[in-house]
Amino acid sequence: MTTRLGVVGHDGYEGLAEVVALLQREAPAHGHALRFEADLAHLAPGADRLSRPDQVDALLTLGGDGTLLRAARFLDGRQVPVLGVNLGKLGFLTSCSIEEFPAAYRAFARGEYTVQPRMAIAASTVSADGALGVRIRAVNDAVIHKGGFARVLRLRVFADGDLVSAFAADGLVISTPTGSTAYSLSAAGPIVVPTFDAILVTPVAPHTLALRPTILPPDAEVRVEVEDLPEEVLVTADGQVGTSLAPGQHLIVRRAPGPLPLVRFAGNSFFTRLRRKLHWGGLDDRDR
Repeated sequence: MTTRLGVVGHDGYEGLAEVVALLQREAPAHGHALRFEADLAHLAPGADRLSRPDQVDALLTLGGDGTLLRAARFLDGRQVPVLGVNLGKLGFLTSCSIEEFPAAYRAFARGEYTVQPRMAIAASTVSADGALGVRIRAVNDAVIHKGGFARVLRLRVFADGDLVSAFAADGLVISTPTGSTAYSLSAAGPIVVPTFDAILVTPVAPHTLALRPTILPPDAEVRVEVEDLPEEVLVTADGQVGTSLAPGQHLIVRRAPGPLPLVRFAGNSFFTRLRRKLHWGGLDDRDR
């Protein structure tokens, strides 16, 4: 049986052409029919093009975490395994490094992997009359932050209609457990094991000592209102796409349907990645 394998990549990384060439050599023997996104057309002339999520049974990302997050938005909840190959430095979300890829690809083709579902969220702008505006899906986080001015934001945060807190801050990060090691961590949020479903609400530089990050149930509805809306308030998803919050609008964040199915191989646990990539605990694995 042929497996339709989509390929998404970032052309700015060294080694990309070599990985694509390896894929084209080995894919037929593993029963993989490759489809490449348009940006990789110059590396795979004549190959089928990838334009819709329903064209694939699995997805391969070549780049870093940003490439993987972009691919996740492309899938928009479609449940196909995603194998991320790190061509950069961090690659916290990816499945393997470029050096590990040949062996990892063969193991993937043999089915020697597990799929780790990662919760996603959807952020929607809503007008005062309840009309829905822009909806953005995110795997890491949705962030409310300032535009080009030096004022703080005055925010009111609700969980299922109950006021959690009203405060002033530079911004607010609403993240998944996967995103707990991204912007939320930089804002002093907790690290949450990514297989644990929850919604994290982390203020950015709050102007009070009586406020801490909050962990909410995964099915909670988070509503954020901005008081005295300044000239420009932005909502950014995964640090890549976004919209502005217009006067009279508020933001609703909910769990999104369809988790992101990340491929994981034996020996590459969450805590192993924490130690190796974020030097968690202050000791690098290489020092042991």
